Amino acid sequence: MFDSRHVRVFDEVVRTGSFAAAARNLGYTQPAISQQMKALERSVGTPLFVRVGRGLRLTDAGQVLAQHAAGILGTISAAQQQMTAITRLKSGRVRVCAFPSASATLVPSAVAAIKTRHPGIRIELFDAEPPDSVEALRRGDCDITLAFTYDASSEQPESDDLYKVSLLDDPLIVLLPRGHPLARRRSVELAQLAEERWIAGCVRCRSHFIESCATAGFEPHIDFTTDDNLAVQSLVATGTGIAVMPSMVQSFIRHPKVVSRPVIPVDSRTVAAYALAGHQKIPVTRLMMEALQFAANEMSGM
Repeated sequence: MFDSRHVRVFDEVVRTGSFAAAARNLGYTQPAISQQMKALERSVGTPLFVRVGRGLRLTDAGQVLAQHAAGILGTISAAQQQMTAITRLKSGRVRVCAFPSASATLVPSAVAAIKTRHPGIRIELFDAEPPDSVEALRRGDCDITLAFTYDASSEQPESDDLYKVSLLDDPLIVLLPRGHPLARRRSVELAQLAEERWIAGCVRCRSHFIESCATAGFEPHIDFTTDDNLAVQSLVATGTGIAVMPSMVQSFIRHPKVVSRPVIPVDSRTVAAYALAGHQKIPVTRLMMEALQFAANEMSGM
């Protein structure tokens, strides 16, 4: 309805009682003050002052605005201070959605780095596997999503509505019980495991695993399916089956009765962070993206 700058000048005129005094205090010329008050009166559609001798008197509309001017200016000032705090990363919130092994590795390192430099930033974290995590981002349920893809996957999240930061390649390993005949080898060919009983992971991992086995010339006998990484290793440890999983998992969970070996042919998943296109310019989102990239570089030994 009106310019906040005009309200600030109006408040000074009311406080000092004249255009001349307001001009001196604000560093304006008196004609400039007069022009701004005329502009404000045009905005509200009615006079705010009437002249009484050499002085000014507020009209009824002017009295109403005078009663609210301090509150209007206070609200604007508070909003400016809060926005400045967000811009300068003294406050703000970022919501991160990640798959479990990223939540246990990349995210804690990124959060620790941010909290050291910007303790006022609030970070919210919840778990979801892709593609659900990517859909959560598109719905606005989070600000950043960590997701993974496989080369053979047809469910690539890249599109014009997403901004992507590649983080790392996570090699796949086979988990064997310590007493397994192949546990002494430095690496294991997938084709050598054709007769094994298997424990499969999440939907996307299971699909990629079945495709890899088909390429190696066999169909795997899958006895168990769970996306609980600790449960997978415990099942392997008891000799219930073996599993292929990303090596990132063993960076924070390593069962003492399980050995891991690289899989031949070498395979991996690609981990990336996503934000809605344009949102990476928001200071706290950009900060988290940079922290995740740094954490990924540290994990990769770069």
